[in-house]
Amino acid sequence: MALTVLCLASYHKGFEFLREAKRQGCRVLLVTSASLRDEEWPRDSLDDIFYIQDDKKRWKLDDLLLGTVHLARHTPIDRIVPLDDFDLEKASALREHLRLPGMGETTTRHFRDKLAMRVKAQDEGLPVPAFVHVLNDDRIRNFCRRVPPPWFLKPRHQAGSIGIRKINGEDELWAVTDALGDQRSYFLLEEFVAGDVCHVDSIVDDRAVLTAVASQYGTPPFDVSHSGGVFTTRLMARDTPETGELLALNERLLGALGLVRGVSHSEYIRAADGHLVFLETSARVGGAHIAELIEAATGINMWAEWAKVEIGGGKTPYRPPPMRTDYAGLLVSLARQGTPDLSGYDDPEVVWRLQKQNHAGLIVKSSSCARIDELLTSYVERFRREFAAVLPAADTPFD
Repeated sequence: MALTVLCLASYHKGFEFLREAKRQGCRVLLVTSASLRDEEWPRDSLDDIFYIQDDKKRWKLDDLLLGTVHLARHTPIDRIVPLDDFDLEKASALREHLRLPGMGETTTRHFRDKLAMRVKAQDEGLPVPAFVHVLNDDRIRNFCRRVPPPWFLKPRHQAGSIGIRKINGEDELWAVTDALGDQRSYFLLEEFVAGDVCHVDSIVDDRAVLTAVASQYGTPPFDVSHSGGVFTTRLMARDTPETGELLALNERLLGALGLVRGVSHSEYIRAADGHLVFLETSARVGGAHIAELIEAATGINMWAEWAKVEIGGGKTPYRPPPMRTDYAGLLVSLARQGTPDLSGYDDPEVVWRLQKQNHAGLIVKSSSCARIDELLTSYVERFRREFAAVLPAADTPFD
């Protein structure tokens, strides 16, 4: 009997997951925000679509739970899959209530709650920045004595760099925590570690990391989201000790946090002294068009492979497709123009152009890592001159 897969998407994404699930013979159901009713979903791959009222794409869990239970009266549900960070906790709550396979609420915390993932990683002996829960005054004061500013104040349940604030001293910190009031326990304070920010995008099945792609950001995402500029990332050279060390740490991390199967986008910092520090992780496909970057270089579509892993559920062995060994780089910027003209970027290495209002974006691909670096360096300067615009830091995901 065909599996029924219920997908949650509070944001407009995950199309290749939905298509692949249908190609695998599943009955595919989508729950999404009412505000996304008119978006272009792959409706030919959907057996039904349900809309939930939302406030800035935030759903009431009770509404979702009651709707899902009502659906399950006449439609058996076999898998529940969240397509965005903000849907992970909802999906785990539904799985717990319906007793379905997949991550429960405790493990999900390790991939959504920045405090939980740091505590667990630290307990498992993995390198993390110094941090403190913004809860007990004495512990906060002790942290401030031990760790020199600046610090990052981070919301525990946001995604990426959303809502992160740089704090430059203790007076500023106490003013901010006082303003947070009863909400302060939803934040942590973290050491600022200067260095290169890397990310590893992984496919996991039966607790084994079967595919992992290591990349490095240009300007760190926090700086781009708060100060503007051009977002870039590129695949790292494969056969280097630095890449090997990063992939090994990523494998240790995902094992320690308990990811049984699925995908992960995890971030690390290589500090000035060369040591690696775990920054944060997630159980989702990387945003900001990183999935397109990986597909350009390797031929692997992370969304489609995730669907295969979820549908297999550990009962059908999953084998990732062979990876191409090209390199690729990604540039994305807010643009002053409504429809930026990218026709002047006509190097043969350009393989993808972003089609989105007030955004400019490209992916370049080459067999040479050095050529990717050369193109990114040149294109970043041109993007700054020709397109780049700055808006206040977003309180929603950058996708």
